Amino acid sequence: MGLFDSMLGAATQAAGGALGQVLGQSGGSSGNLMDGLSGLLGGGEGGAAGLAGLVQKFQESGLSEVVASWVSTGPNLPVTAEQIGQVFDHETIGRFAQSVGVDPQQAAGQIASLLPKVVDALTPDGQLPSGAGTDLSGLLQQGLGGLLGR
Repeated sequence: MGLFDSMLGAATQAAGGALGQVLGQSGGSSGNLMDGLSGLLGGGEGGAAGLAGLVQKFQESGLSEVVASWVSTGPNLPVTAEQIGQVFDHETIGRFAQSVGVDPQQAAGQIASLLPKVVDALTPDGQLPSGAGTDLSGLLQQGLGGLLGR
């Protein structure tokens, strides 16, 4: 998770804090949001072990159609805070909530708002890149750069 955290932090700093605005987030700095997101994607202790792991967690939770829409080139289907609670355990959502300084219900809402945009940006060709679970540095440079208009 260290490389993932470093890349997210660098992308957030390079954007001058604009990432949170681009993603339409409030309640915590964009750096905190990205730190929280890295915990969700990073694996271990409830994390998803990268982009492929995140897709798998959604599929296992009965949300295959939703996550497939984020990966595809078409419109993104929404996900609710309640559905996020089906995908991630209470401890994982609690850690995210603590990292962004909100209560767990608000955190689930922020995750629901953030994940479709991030997954969409990390999959611009409508498919999971090869090595999506392990080579996150290239994905982050491409995907977050796309979110930031770079």
